[in-house]
Amino acid sequence: MPMERRVFLRRLTSAGGGAVLTPSLAGLISWNGRSGTSEPDAGRGPGGRNRRTASPFIRPYGELVASPDCPEIEIPESFRCVRLGSGGVASTVRDGLTVPNAFDGMAAFPLPNGNVRLIRNHEMVDKADRARPIGEPHYDPRASGGTTSLEVRIAEADGDLSVELVDEFVSLAGTAVNCAGGPTPWGSWLSCEEITWGPGAGYEKPHGYIFEVPVDATGPVDPVPLRAMGRFVHEAVAIDPGTGIVYETEDTWYVPDRLPGAGFYRFLPDEPGALAAGGRLQMMAVTGEPGYLTARGRTPGTVLPVHWVDIDDPDPANAEEDRLAVFRQGVARGAARFARLEGAFHGDGGIYIVSTNGGDAEAGQVFHYRPGSDDEGELTLVFESPSHDVLDSPDNIVVSPRGGLVMCEDGTDDQYVRGLDREGRIVNMVRAPRAEGGPQPGEFAGSCFSPDGRVMFFNVQGGREAESSRASATYAMWGPWEDGPL
Repeated sequence: MPMERRVFLRRLTSAGGGAVLTPSLAGLISWNGRSGTSEPDAGRGPGGRNRRTASPFIRPYGELVASPDCPEIEIPESFRCVRLGSGGVASTVRDGLTVPNAFDGMAAFPLPNGNVRLIRNHEMVDKADRARPIGEPHYDPRASGGTTSLEVRIAEADGDLSVELVDEFVSLAGTAVNCAGGPTPWGSWLSCEEITWGPGAGYEKPHGYIFEVPVDATGPVDPVPLRAMGRFVHEAVAIDPGTGIVYETEDTWYVPDRLPGAGFYRFLPDEPGALAAGGRLQMMAVTGEPGYLTARGRTPGTVLPVHWVDIDDPDPANAEEDRLAVFRQGVARGAARFARLEGAFHGDGGIYIVSTNGGDAEAGQVFHYRPGSDDEGELTLVFESPSHDVLDSPDNIVVSPRGGLVMCEDGTDDQYVRGLDREGRIVNMVRAPRAEGGPQPGEFAGSCFSPDGRVMFFNVQGGREAESSRASATYAMWGPWEDGPL
């Protein structure tokens, strides 16, 4: 048994544990319903009284300016940023490796030598007749997705940090459209396929599964699909470290009268920390309101009682023809429907999840699920974006070491990495400006923090096909985090 899993199992049986600083749900909710302007704005209230329109934005780290080392992006003026690597080009640290493109979800782990391991998804969407696996062994010779593992050194001299890439290699190959996923408490990364393609689309194997990549892998792992965890349009996972339960999001759309939505799932492992041993898949339902739609007409702060319904067949034979085959099983038993569930992360005694185009403005929602008993819990809508100018289609999410939420946007026009502090205020952390008349910048993805909390890593996705000319990029950013809430 790997050391990380022994430690995790000890924690499952321990009553102790240190406190984790996480966002205040009351604080997040407090800003909902206020005016969503991009800047503070003086005005006249009812009856001619002077008022000040509330702005959700704060600038604890200063203005965003072009990074001296990475001028293609803007960061707070008090911070530094370096590019660790690019996709679609030869690796600068590993001979013979052409780094795959389409950087997406990512997590950071400590290594025994004091360095940081990043495990990074590649959301390659090449069709079966053009795809080539990025390494050996591979799951499907006609699929070009997977993961790469990076080793990063963080050093300090005279109070200044330096961050450099020292190694990178393929750690999962032959999978498809590896979008997000999540880290495990026992020392691995769960990489999720965001499609249900298969032989009908020319592939040799069925897709739509979760795969596990250990932190200590030194090359491509034996790719084992975790079929009991479901075959659907996976996005992200988050694990409750106290129970080993895995929560899963589904990135499918809600469109009235056409597309019914997405589900929020949990996987109850037969053996915590050993997902390949099997388990039970369930989908969330709102108690007393079968088929509850969370996406429209909802009031932030409302606490909903929820329970879980079983999915009898997590790996249905018709999943390729009907990517909602798992979802429909849950809805038939009264499960709730969301709009495009993407990011997920454990915090504040439960799981934060992001609905990318949920809400009346279709600009995004942030929910928090808090378990109560074995089969029941509470779901709270803690933030709903009132405008695409405030928060525009949040995607990947992570809880920062200082207690805020950091979200990568997949929006329109300029792209942002934005923080949401414990008072429900927005902090612009990174901006990729759209040049006048130019293409939309690639979406941000994969935000995560080094184990010591000093460095934030993030990706720009770039092109998603092997021959794309839009290079992906991985960045490291650091600065006076203590000056603000993130």
